Amino acid sequence: MDADSTAPALDDDDGEAGDWGPFGRPLFDDPSARALSRVGVVDVGSNSVRMVVFDGAARSPAYFFNEKIMCGLGKGLAQTGRLHPEGKARALSALKRFSLLAKGMQVSPFTVVATAAVREAEDGAAFQEQVLRETGLKLHVIDGAEEARLSAQGVLLGWPEAKGIVCDIGGNSMELARIAEGRVGKRVSTPLGPFRLQQIEGGPKKRKAHIDAVLSAAARAIRPEGDRIYLVGGSWRVIARLDMERRSYPLTVLHEYRMTPEGLMDTLDWLATADLAALRGRTGTSAERMELVPLACEVLREIVRVLKPSSIDVSSYGIREGLLYEQMPARLRARDPLIEAARMTELTQARIPGFGKKLFLFLEPLFKGVTEDRLRLIKAACLLHDTTWRAHPDYRAEACFDNATRANLGGLDHPGRVFLGLALLHRYKNSRAGSRMEPLFRLLPEEDIAQAEVLGKAMRFGAMFAVGDPAEAGELRWQPKKRQLVLSLTEQGVGLFGEVAQTRFASLAQAMKAEAKVALRAEE
Repeated sequence: MDADSTAPALDDDDGEAGDWGPFGRPLFDDPSARALSRVGVVDVGSNSVRMVVFDGAARSPAYFFNEKIMCGLGKGLAQTGRLHPEGKARALSALKRFSLLAKGMQVSPFTVVATAAVREAEDGAAFQEQVLRETGLKLHVIDGAEEARLSAQGVLLGWPEAKGIVCDIGGNSMELARIAEGRVGKRVSTPLGPFRLQQIEGGPKKRKAHIDAVLSAAARAIRPEGDRIYLVGGSWRVIARLDMERRSYPLTVLHEYRMTPEGLMDTLDWLATADLAALRGRTGTSAERMELVPLACEVLREIVRVLKPSSIDVSSYGIREGLLYEQMPARLRARDPLIEAARMTELTQARIPGFGKKLFLFLEPLFKGVTEDRLRLIKAACLLHDTTWRAHPDYRAEACFDNATRANLGGLDHPGRVFLGLALLHRYKNSRAGSRMEPLFRLLPEEDIAQAEVLGKAMRFGAMFAVGDPAEAGELRWQPKKRQLVLSLTEQGVGLFGEVAQTRFASLAQAMKAEAKVALRAEE
């Protein structure tokens, strides 16, 4: 594999940026991007074996197929030095199935990667040969530094601006990697996986001393500076899901879920005395995964104590997504994953693909001075505004909200999800009162709720004002000092500005707490 993980931002507009406006030239039909259709990855880990097939050339991964088997390949490895016999049989059975599935799906490329268990076991090489002989799959065994790099690239796929320390826990190892400016820096592999810690004798005090010593040595190499930590791995995701349970958190999407060090410590204290069997049932966690949670909690407690992070974010993207990122051309890596995913959704699901850009340009005068992060949410909303049109009219608002808040989208934190969902809700519905989604609204401050409503009602007006391009019918101007919303109509726009359009324009002005004014646009 290419050891260079840099992804320089290249100009992919070929001198035609003006033609494509704020979204840039589409990359879906670029040969190097189309080559990513049906990319298959298998991750043979110490605890699980998972196959993922990514579909399409979007910058944000679309999961065409996703299957996991909890094999426990590395169980007892620290004690015996060999792969677990039952785990080997289960892993081999899974790989046979995955090989046949890949052929049936015509997946190419199809990459199979093995991590700590296979690389450390004395019978690891023999298992590689057996896999090749019986399945035809070449098992690429990577070292700890490469595992850390690929996991960190997976985080960068979802968070292009990520800066801090990636912490990826598996069954037998835990990798740390520093990331910043789209690059992977210093990496360290440690023996802090739960299977390995099961072999430490002497109880919790001995384990704590061992974890502390290993982490302190890793910290000297990584040099933490109050960084944000990005957690990758199934055991971390279970702990985050349990943190949500303790907090009665309303949005159970793990990707980009954020915890404070203090809040996480409260959860770890709570879990130390909680009924894990009952929690397993409430959260849908497998018995095999929950068995490792207490040891993962011990490691996470020391991570917070030793590395002193500013915040802790959960990433659902890891080594598998890192392998996809590896195959992306540099100019695709440089794109915004949220905007690219929204564009692909519009292309495949909207009634009039391409209208989202025109709608954004029509509404842009209403949002002068907003932050760049807010502007990208506005762009995404305009692209997605018509992608649930096939839903029953009574449920379109809810379908929009659910799609935005629960879809697998990169580059979108939880407040961003709710803002986008609320804007799309108001695209189809004037009022949010009595909505079953109300508990999620508390993730936004009142100011953001108000702006999401304005955006939604602006899209509600603009989307029906004209069929081809609302700019051909009129122009919006916002005069904040006078608090006037002005619509300048063309001759065509006068005919299009019927009763429904008038009502929606008035509703938008009311949401903006503005006076609505309509005038004829002077002909040039």
